[in-house]
Amino acid sequence: MIQQTLWRECSLMCLPPLQSLQGDLIRLRTREGMTSARAKKKLRGKQPKFSDKQQKELCRIRETGQYSISDLAELFSVSRPTVYRTLSHNNKEHQ
Repeated sequence: MIQQTLWRECSLMCLPPLQSLQGDLIRLRTREGMTSARAKKKLRGKQPKFSDKQQKELCRIRETGQYSISDLAELFSVSRPTVYRTLSHNNKEHQ
């Protein structure tokens, strides 16, 4: 009985360092993969939802005042925050 309790306590004390080691290995592999991708010029990051042409079209349509933000989001198959962000970004560029 005492031996089982000691074994259980010992195994519980060994788990956190192993979990920490596993996390460190995952971070290391991720960094190595990103370094390799960067060297091959394959690290691209998140791609924009709109091309330059689509951004201009979105701004042009919005300036007509015929469509709401929700309508534009549905028309371009994106979320409303994406439409707001794109319009805001384009307004800053034109100022």
